[in-house]
Amino acid sequence: MTPRHLLPHIGSLPHGQRNAITDVAGVSVGHCTLDAGEIQTGVTVVRPHGGDLFRDRVPAAAAVLNGFGKSVGLLQLEELGVLETPIALTNTFSVAAVATAQIRQCMAANPETGRSLPTVNPLVFECNDGFLNDIQRMAVAEQHYLQACEQAGVEVAEGSVGAGRGMSSFGLKGGVGTASRRVAAAGGGEYTVGALVLANYGQLPQLLMAGQALGARLAAHQAQAAEPEKGSIILLIATDAPLDARQLRRLALRAGAGLARTGSVFGHGSGDIALAFSTAYTVPQQTTRPMPAVALLHDGLIDPLFQAVADSTEQAIIHALWQARAVTGRGGHHRRALAGLLPGWPSSSSLQPSANPP
Repeated sequence: MTPRHLLPHIGSLPHGQRNAITDVAGVSVGHCTLDAGEIQTGVTVVRPHGGDLFRDRVPAAAAVLNGFGKSVGLLQLEELGVLETPIALTNTFSVAAVATAQIRQCMAANPETGRSLPTVNPLVFECNDGFLNDIQRMAVAEQHYLQACEQAGVEVAEGSVGAGRGMSSFGLKGGVGTASRRVAAAGGGEYTVGALVLANYGQLPQLLMAGQALGARLAAHQAQAAEPEKGSIILLIATDAPLDARQLRRLALRAGAGLARTGSVFGHGSGDIALAFSTAYTVPQQTTRPMPAVALLHDGLIDPLFQAVADSTEQAIIHALWQARAVTGRGGHHRRALAGLLPGWPSSSSLQPSANPP
């Protein structure tokens, strides 16, 4: 399989040290993977900083590209423009369990939550992994969320891990992917933009990889009939640029440009939701602490960040598909790995499936 660093680089902007969302200083990612026969699922957590997010919130905003989803926490996020828990990703039927775990985690750190302190707004995004995972077992529990938090670090595993374990994309194995881009800042220095995706969407004939129509060529070798779009993708964007919630919503919307480049049309049954947050400053929960005085980035200088979002999103999706490993789960259902169908891509022009694809 082609090593990750030899895959096509999307766009002209350079990537960060890890080419991951964790190139944004302070951001960490953790997974908890459940891999046991019919259970193929998990939890992925993105932490904007290592402190108490309930007390030191970060500015954030979301853009709903297609709202076929069951997330928790978006209403208050839209109203207040801040994150106050880690961002959690899981399967559709585990949203409630993970949200409960987030509430309990906050109460453990802040015993007056919901009493003398405000209630906490849990934030959980989901995709339906029911093809590979027996979703009715509702196997994800509080300890799995906490394990993902404990495992959070700057090195990010990709593919069939965490929340990505049971996900499918373009009729193949999907999952978690990440990437980053660096942007020159006016007056010197630079900003970093990082993306992390949970890819569970797409129809094979529509798949584009770095501008190549690989899906249509692969589909010619497949016997299966095309299915209607009924997947989803969650697109998370982090940056250290000083932006407010209004500007961050504009960044989140540009993740859709990167998604579209891979062949998505945001289908009827697809839940496509993007969220962007900034680590440049925090917003205190308590009124006794002063609000930050921040010199925000001028709107006229934001275009390079838009480019960084689109490019890192597309790159993260490529990484998710390429790093995913084949999985067999519920009822013997199987998803093949893209890397097994395209050995040596992009240097090899062969699109014939391997005799025993992984």
